[in-house]
Amino acid sequence: MQQYLTHTFPGTGGEIKHTPEDFYVEEIPAYLPSGSGDHLYLWVEKRNCSTMHVVQQLIQRLKIKNRDIGYAGLKDNRATTRQWFSVDGSDEATLHALELGPDIQILKIQRHTNKLRLGHLHGNRFKIKIRGVEPTASARALDIIHALQHTGIPNFFGPQRYGSRGNNHIIGKAILRADFDAALHEIIGDPATITNQHWHAAAVAFKHGDLEQAIRVMPRRMRDERRLLQALRGGASAKKAVLSINKNILRLYLSAYQSEVFDRQVQMRLDSLDVLLPGDIAYIHASGACFRVEDPQQEQKRADQLDISPTGLLPGKKAMLAQGQTGILEAALLDKEGLTDAQYGALNGLQLSAERRPLRVHAPGLNCTAPEDGSLQVEFALPAGSYATSLIREIVKSA
Repeated sequence: MQQYLTHTFPGTGGEIKHTPEDFYVEEIPAYLPSGSGDHLYLWVEKRNCSTMHVVQQLIQRLKIKNRDIGYAGLKDNRATTRQWFSVDGSDEATLHALELGPDIQILKIQRHTNKLRLGHLHGNRFKIKIRGVEPTASARALDIIHALQHTGIPNFFGPQRYGSRGNNHIIGKAILRADFDAALHEIIGDPATITNQHWHAAAVAFKHGDLEQAIRVMPRRMRDERRLLQALRGGASAKKAVLSINKNILRLYLSAYQSEVFDRQVQMRLDSLDVLLPGDIAYIHASGACFRVEDPQQEQKRADQLDISPTGLLPGKKAMLAQGQTGILEAALLDKEGLTDAQYGALNGLQLSAERRPLRVHAPGLNCTAPEDGSLQVEFALPAGSYATSLIREIVKSA
């Protein structure tokens, strides 16, 4: 199966994230703080740590609740990133004096009228250094970039969406199918796939039904897995134990399932991401609205200008389904998944709604330079919800 949109161009080879400085991300906010209001906005630079680590540091140092912290999106861990946070229940003097550790720096503090919420961003800007590239990497990258500027970037979620063991989507589907035993075993993990000594021992104990031993040796940092085991020890059913996990983690599993189904659709349309078909549902990049394509020849001019793009389905309740050839592909895919609207909405607080997502995106400012150290630096911006690794993989084409 064709792996890359730009498969006719050789890749540069090389690796990213050799150091946190090699992967720089800067949030493009949906709005800037106004300078007045009850909410304090922090422009934060973090290095080699997660967005949630910053959240936990703010909670602990300021002695506030999780609900008092706002952020627009999660940023890469092994990277240097800048993003906005909002804080309630504190004051400017305290924040100016706040020390969050050597890898977190508050660069700016401003007031605003509302709390920052998930999705309140236009996208992210990236500066990514690729090390260990081929001698002709610069010329190769320019050829690939030219092609991507014309056709757009495949909008894969990519493997990072599926977790460190690549099975988050499997857990999500098991939960939707109410197969909580399968979900349980996927969450605890197959001993054959686990290299961590203590986690491996816990998975072996769980496999043999020894819950006490599994709890005893499971690493303490694995709070959700421990909570699940403790619920089972207390007599909970597999369903109750799985649903005892933090709701945000459960939503992550379900979202990963949607992502994997969508990625399969991108793969199926990889040679025609820029072509509208009769019955396609098109995405208007400027507004985020969707419409059904009745006359593909007429609309293709807008697609050629990257104003609109064909979409794929993130399955869930009340799906807006394509028609024609695309509709046949979607119907076959959904039939294979074997899930119904009733299953998508069966779990209280975890209902899964369908969405449409563009199969490709534009990357404004996409260019590359060749620093004197023999590496390659790629710069570009992407809309919110799109992943830099999907672009970089087209350039690098590592096996």
